[in-house]
Amino acid sequence: MSTLVCFHAHPDDESLSTGGLMAKASTAGHRVILVTATRGEQGEPQPGVLAPGEALWERRVQELAEAAALLGAEPPRFLDYEDSGMMETPANANPACFWQADLNEAADRLAAILAEVSADVLTIYDPNGLYGHPDHIQVHRVGRLAGERAGLAHVYEATVGRERARDGFRAMATEMKARGLQGPNIDDIPDFGVPEADLAYLVDVSAHTRAKREALARHRSQVSAENGFLALPDEYYDQMFALEHFALPGVFGNGGPQLVELLPGL
Repeated sequence: MSTLVCFHAHPDDESLSTGGLMAKASTAGHRVILVTATRGEQGEPQPGVLAPGEALWERRVQELAEAAALLGAEPPRFLDYEDSGMMETPANANPACFWQADLNEAADRLAAILAEVSADVLTIYDPNGLYGHPDHIQVHRVGRLAGERAGLAHVYEATVGRERARDGFRAMATEMKARGLQGPNIDDIPDFGVPEADLAYLVDVSAHTRAKREALARHRSQVSAENGFLALPDEYYDQMFALEHFALPGVFGNGGPQLVELLPGL
């Protein structure tokens, strides 16, 4: 059996982009390790979720542990940087934030974990961090460097095919509007991910979308059943999140992805 390490920026990222892979790998008997760069200090809590005096990061660490357990991962590990917030916000200047981290130092922290767990496969993000969040971009930079230092042959970028993402968001917006729910404004949808031709693999996680959804729901401080992805009917959620998309670092123009049961190396 192999060891899969999924490296993410904040609590809840794991459930959205690699939750299906984690659950599927665990079910197949592989060891699953979740590493998160920050504790999500800059997130916006849902109203009334935090107890008096409770710090957001404390709640998010608890939520992450619950989600990881549902996905079959070991208790989460942290690189111990602080959340950088969205691009061009004051939090970006915090010297303790991940965006300001020294790349060599951060890569050494991650590489030490990779060596400790005898990692076989590492997932990071694409160069733009899916949608341009500074911590996500830093996950790509740090993860790629750490993978090289650890000598990993299997490093994959968790991403989405840009065309698929736009089509999916349009369909979701239409579905939610039809049900009287507030959905995304399709005119404001950014260019997520990478061109379809740059994808290498699509992992079929259709048997694990419910676990993925249940894990996302554990992030109560960040998501609500009344809006966003969790407001989708089960059958529509299953359809939208049945595939997880991966690219190869530095490899472009593959001509389209290969549908696989698990990523090579697992």
